[in-house]
Amino acid sequence: MSDFYQTGAIATLHRLGPADYTRLERELMHYSEETPIALILPCHIREVGTRALKLIARELRNVDYLKQIVVGIDGASLRGWKKARHFFRQLPQKPVLLWNDGPRMQQLYGKLEDAELSAGPGGKGRNVWTCFGYVLASEEARMVAVHDCDIVTYNRELLARLCYPVAHPSLGFDFCKGYYARVTEQLNGRVMRLLVTPLLRALKSIIGQHPYLVYMDTFRYPLAGEFSMDVDLVRRVRIPHDWALEVGMLAEVFRNSAPRAICQSELCDNYDHKHQELSARDAEKGLNKMATDIARSFFRRMAAEGIKLDAGLFDTLMSAYMRQAEDTLRFYSADSALNGLKYARHMEENAVATFVRSIRIASKAFQDDPLWSPLISNWNRVESACPDFLEQLRDAVRADNED
Repeated sequence: MSDFYQTGAIATLHRLGPADYTRLERELMHYSEETPIALILPCHIREVGTRALKLIARELRNVDYLKQIVVGIDGASLRGWKKARHFFRQLPQKPVLLWNDGPRMQQLYGKLEDAELSAGPGGKGRNVWTCFGYVLASEEARMVAVHDCDIVTYNRELLARLCYPVAHPSLGFDFCKGYYARVTEQLNGRVMRLLVTPLLRALKSIIGQHPYLVYMDTFRYPLAGEFSMDVDLVRRVRIPHDWALEVGMLAEVFRNSAPRAICQSELCDNYDHKHQELSARDAEKGLNKMATDIARSFFRRMAAEGIKLDAGLFDTLMSAYMRQAEDTLRFYSADSALNGLKYARHMEENAVATFVRSIRIASKAFQDDPLWSPLISNWNRVESACPDFLEQLRDAVRADNED
């Protein structure tokens, strides 16, 4: 059973007692009459047919409150596209698939380039952004929920607890972020535990209780890939195309929504998905690359909030982060010992050493080009610059699904 402690800047909705997702689904059926719900699944072709996605599809068959399921398919050749369509045909909700690497979609991305509104390189960020566009174009939903396709512990409760806070007409939330524990025989989630939290607290120790840093540190798991939001917010937020999608999204919500309209919801008892390699020797791969993009995202948002970032601050930050990370290692070692979990101290320290290098790379990249941004233009701007783009997107997706 979870605690019921409220962490501060936003509401925390806990999972207290035994799961009762049937009640949540029954109420969501009622709420969805006024607030139709779209589920977005950003999917790489490598995930089609995996054990995780088969489990997700099996669970989704019995979810009746969804108005729309939109699946963004990345990395698919024509053969892969046919495979994906065949796989998702099993769902009774008749999902709409987006062939992001198909000729029609590539032509649309080219039009954005010509209009100087680049959607960036392919990846999860662009995938989610494009799916958002289709939801807006189809005008069937009033809110969207997003979760990954590699969750090996997936069940219907996760989706219900993700949708409920935004769908409920009286709770007043525009955005909900999921959180959960990630535990097997050991503590998982190294980037969250050993980079994000120590880095945020190191920044707070230097800069003070800045509202943005307090807000980010309030989230129990800011790197969770699960969130839901009102469709009006979908129009306004800008999405990063790099590995910082999750923290970049939180920063955009901070900018575009009031704290009282933001919450985090505990989705499940435990959560596991595909694990990334650390890639300690290659800054362009794995968790090393993810850590660099996340740190750079923090620096970019802090500068936008008016915080002065210079060489002296970055030098201080390295020492402050190391101190915070060393304390964190001790805390998690004790937590693991108390709960009878394995704790690979050497591997944890290797991860911290890698993240130090990631922060150094991110700080240098920021100082070299402080105006660089991976953010894709929001859909309001796209519609202003290309008034018929959403209609073209809807037509392209329909044609791909009918061929």
